[in-house]
Amino acid sequence: MTVVIIRLIVVLLSAAASGSLAPALSVPWWVGALVGAAFGTGAVLLESHMAGVPVERLFWGALGGFFGLIAGIAVGAAIASLIPNTGMVGFGLPALLGAYVGAATALRRRADLEPVSAVLFPGARRADHAKVLDTSAIIDGRIADVCETGFIDGTLVVPQFVLRELQQIADSSDGLKRNRGKRGFDVLQRLQRSAKVKVEIIDVDFPHVPEVDRKLIELGKTLGARVVTNDYNLNKMAELSGVQVLNINDVASAIKPVVLPGEVMRVTVLREGKEAGQGVAYLQDGTMVVVDHGRKYLGQGIEVTVTSVLQTSAGRMIFTRPREEGAAQGA
Repeated sequence: MTVVIIRLIVVLLSAAASGSLAPALSVPWWVGALVGAAFGTGAVLLESHMAGVPVERLFWGALGGFFGLIAGIAVGAAIASLIPNTGMVGFGLPALLGAYVGAATALRRRADLEPVSAVLFPGARRADHAKVLDTSAIIDGRIADVCETGFIDGTLVVPQFVLRELQQIADSSDGLKRNRGKRGFDVLQRLQRSAKVKVEIIDVDFPHVPEVDRKLIELGKTLGARVVTNDYNLNKMAELSGVQVLNINDVASAIKPVVLPGEVMRVTVLREGKEAGQGVAYLQDGTMVVVDHGRKYLGQGIEVTVTSVLQTSAGRMIFTRPREEGAAQGA
């Protein structure tokens, strides 16, 4: 709220200052005030956008723009001396274009400048190690367990619009949603207490983007960071937008024990399957085990032989049959 008030004061002061200068320019005061308010609003929008830009990127952009400006001024001076009638346009346009080219070139080649950035900004957030957390990954909670193992390092970035969405869930009238929101805040507190990672909450927003998922993608592009999620739709949307994703579900699937056809395991049949005669069991990690002809063993622990394994983006399913049936078929 304090930030909003300060930004409003900046716009009002810009309008007042411009309005007071209007008589000197022979224009009505209200025209000057409108122009000043427009400039103030532009400055506020630029400030809100720059809040999420890493400091080293700002540095290299400014430095590249400075040297480009010098080169542009030199070109503009040469044009003005050769063609005097060009006036300020012939001098100023090359300077403006030079500043733009210099800043853009420095930002596009910032990967080559990374060793220098590491020396100049040793405490800055490295883009390759920054991860933006989305609401689903925070509520899921497994990200805290993964961080404790040390497999994820760097800075975990949590934008304010994610915190607002988490607060809306925690304030929901639905009891289940309310518990999920509270769990999300507990997970964040656990991450902040962890010595393995650094959690950074940033006040950055993209007012022109209404959806939280799109805001996360825009923030990932701005920071050059990865988005951590377990939301399938956000995962695909981010990949199509050129933003790297760390999907918690993919990590969980990758570390599940490998089972091969022909292996024997012991499971407890918990419920009936979709097909006639099938039974369904679960491993400790939640993997579904479909037992062919397992309905008659409902509630019992039996040994089963793996027949096939199906891996999908939604998870893994293991298809089996009771061991004695497999032995009978083999005989």
